[in-house]
Amino acid sequence: MFDLARERDSDWWEVEALYDLCFAPGREALSSYRLRDGVPPVADLSLVARDGEGILAGAIRFWPVLVGGRRALLLGPVAVHPTRQGEGLGALLIRDGLARAAALGWERVMLVGDAPYYARFGFHRLDNVEMPPPTNPDRVLGHDLTPGAWAGVTGRVERVT
Repeated sequence: MFDLARERDSDWWEVEALYDLCFAPGREALSSYRLRDGVPPVADLSLVARDGEGILAGAIRFWPVLVGGRRALLLGPVAVHPTRQGEGLGALLIRDGLARAAALGWERVMLVGDAPYYARFGFHRLDNVEMPPPTNPDRVLGHDLTPGAWAGVTGRVERVT
């Protein structure tokens, strides 16, 4: 059993250490990080999952971006501690985060990831959305929090200023 809570300022270093553990060195060189530079994550959607002992088991963050001038959320990173993988925690974080985003009035979410994994959450390829290079276009995925939210949305993904 996990307790999901909003990430607090005091969680920041612990969450960053989890991301460093779970992702390859140089993760911050990815193009998605250029969209996050100088932009705080959406506080109500940045979640931590702790086990019954209070140990950090997973974390997820969402960031505001613009796609063709329209508001969207960029999901990621999401990470689960290696000792807790395979317990469904990643899915719990994603589903809970998407539900919270919808409740807050967000219409669309995007990410860069593996389509076969994220399809189970309703993500699909965004053919007319361009992430900053170098990003494989096959990995640019979107999810409609409201029906048809991605219909007609095209263009570059840009950092919110």
